[in-house]
Amino acid sequence: MSPSGTPSKAINISLFDEMHEASVMYLLFDCCGSRVWVRNMIEHRPYVTLERLLQEADVVWNALRPDDWLEAFRAHPRIGEARAVGQSVVSARMSEAEQAAFAESNAAERAEFAQLNAMYEERFSHIFIICASGLSAVEVEARLRARLTNAPEQELRVAAEEQRSITRLRLESALEDG
Repeated sequence: MSPSGTPSKAINISLFDEMHEASVMYLLFDCCGSRVWVRNMIEHRPYVTLERLLQEADVVWNALRPDDWLEAFRAHPRIGEARAVGQSVVSARMSEAEQAAFAESNAAERAEFAQLNAMYEERFSHIFIICASGLSAVEVEARLRARLTNAPEQELRVAAEEQRSITRLRLESALEDG
């Protein structure tokens, strides 16, 4: 397994461009839980290069509506939790790797995070999304606390940008040029 939790062998972009649509759909859903994003990414094939795919992923993501962003958020577990309802095994492994800093949290720290998650969800009506790869639990907690002060519209945009970063990391892990 790679650090992101995907299989060690990334799929060649040429193979990705030729894969059956259903197989591509599953791969893309593991990277981003928005059905509209997945559909648009499939429709824009072939990509030829990984860089082209990553650029298109950003363009498609930024063109989505807030409801599409919220759908993608729901495909993630809460920070500090193992798995979201309906999340695939591959996507759950990715989330676990991305949240590696929480593996060593003690019960008190997990309880504090659960309380902060609940406060966030009550304020914004969606889960806290952060690209946690490479961040410590302390850094994630500090960012969550800081983002609790955002206006709802501002926070939705911040969370959407975090989701875009997560999607990009997952695509980079799953695919390779060639």
